[in-house]
Amino acid sequence: MARALLALLLMSLLTLAACAGSGDHEPAAPVGLDDPAKKDIAMQLVSSAENSSLDWKAQYKYIEDIGDGRGYTAGIIGFCSGTGDMLAVVERYTKARPNNILAPFLPALRSVKGSDSHKGLGQPFTDAWARAAVSDPAFRAAQDAERDRLYFSPAVRQAELDGLGALGQFIYFDAYVMHGSGDSEGSVGFRTMREQAVRTAKPPASGGDEKAYLNAFLDARVEAIGREPSHTDTSRIETAQRVFVDKNNFGLDTPLEWKVYGDSYRIEHIDAD
Repeated sequence: MARALLALLLMSLLTLAACAGSGDHEPAAPVGLDDPAKKDIAMQLVSSAENSSLDWKAQYKYIEDIGDGRGYTAGIIGFCSGTGDMLAVVERYTKARPNNILAPFLPALRSVKGSDSHKGLGQPFTDAWARAAVSDPAFRAAQDAERDRLYFSPAVRQAELDGLGALGQFIYFDAYVMHGSGDSEGSVGFRTMREQAVRTAKPPASGGDEKAYLNAFLDARVEAIGREPSHTDTSRIETAQRVFVDKNNFGLDTPLEWKVYGDSYRIEHIDAD
């Protein structure tokens, strides 16, 4: 009886060990761009193109008119006074902090939407933007929230529907940041680029090859940049995103090396805070 019980106990232990061991060989689920570490990488990549720096968290206070016909460009992904997303940031901030130093500029921001005008803004506004970014976490949170609502979340959602990994999700996100979702005067939007890419190559969700599809999308984006008077340089595509695609780095895994505007960048490794 004792031997039978001992044998049964040994069999149970072996079964448990086998079950535990089998999990060690299961492939890990792919990590998407909404993973905190991947999202930080994405923001560094965007910042290298938008601000010539990997320190994207230093860009909350950034604001200037870069002469692209969109008025002031500011913040972590280049919110513009002429396109309305800067207005959305200040409106969100004002809901959280009704008496903030940017609230008095809301009428002017509404008035200049759709133009490159600075009327009612000027240095008092740019100074207030920078001060709010440095002094108030609620303003930084408003920038984060509008980035996600307008650009990050729609881009990642569409990329997931297309069966793309973290790299493809970033490629969509960067296109959203630079071009917006839809066409406008002098600008080709994300949706048009995607439609053009799908006509050339199927996305993975439709049985296509991920590399072929991403190259088709990047081709469409390069063509779009060539049609926009405010943009000419394609290095954020050809010496950055295209490099990752050519290396089959569909998970956007570190280390990463790329160039933008001739400047070299590298991300060795990153851990989310």
